[in-house]
Amino acid sequence: MGKLFLPVCLLLFSLQLPLSAQTYEELINTFYEYEQKDDLPAAEECLKAAMRLEPANKLNYALLTNLGTIQRRQGHLDDALLSYSAALNQQPNNVTILENRAVLYTEMGNMELALNDYQKLLDINPLNEDALYQRGLLYIHSSDLLLAEIDFERIMELNPETVKGRLGMAILEKVRQNYEESEVILNYLIEKYPNYLLLYEERAELYFLTNRRGRAIADLNKVFAETPNPSAELYVLRGRVKLAQYEKESAAIDFRKALLLGYDAATIENLLKQTY
Repeated sequence: MGKLFLPVCLLLFSLQLPLSAQTYEELINTFYEYEQKDDLPAAEECLKAAMRLEPANKLNYALLTNLGTIQRRQGHLDDALLSYSAALNQQPNNVTILENRAVLYTEMGNMELALNDYQKLLDINPLNEDALYQRGLLYIHSSDLLLAEIDFERIMELNPETVKGRLGMAILEKVRQNYEESEVILNYLIEKYPNYLLLYEERAELYFLTNRRGRAIADLNKVFAETPNPSAELYVLRGRVKLAQYEKESAAIDFRKALLLGYDAATIENLLKQTY
């Protein structure tokens, strides 16, 4: 999810007052209280109230960034995009906001604009490993595999101990159907970083693609057990494995859960047809 971006100096004290009676600083403090309680609509209203109170405040770029993140968490992606873009109008080279918007564009399926933001991040800092990694993944999505390989190799040049560079190469080799090479990399990373759950997710997909469904389920069980809020993609992957095991009813439950989490409706509809 997106990064919250408010200076800690604004954490003052909590007041139980109506929003209309609170100062700019008090509204921000109240925002934090609601955000910690996971009352996202109330947290959103606090930020909006603060900006209405002081529309020219120089810190409003930070409030807009937080607003975008809160809106994303509620699934209001178009609103989040407006908020992040408004924040960037005030701080066009702010790395945190650019990262948030790039991820949002990816979630919305707008890969070209996501690539633009990652390119700007790399213009600001050519050594940004995360931007290189994310851009590499976007290149894979658009079948520009050679460009993806260049980005992942660049990460490994910058940081020989990198996880992201090697993980990127594992994903790339999996897409190229070089499954043995991909598995070697993933096994190495899992042995070295046994608590990095994304590695198990990627290996589970690899096992599924190579018809080792029991091993795929074992990796997925670990990820689901240790992930507070599993992604739609995880539910789809587990559903596909279950479908291959002829556990159609259980697979349908996973597919419907993925749909609730925002997964592409047409894809889910086609998968559900296979469970009838």
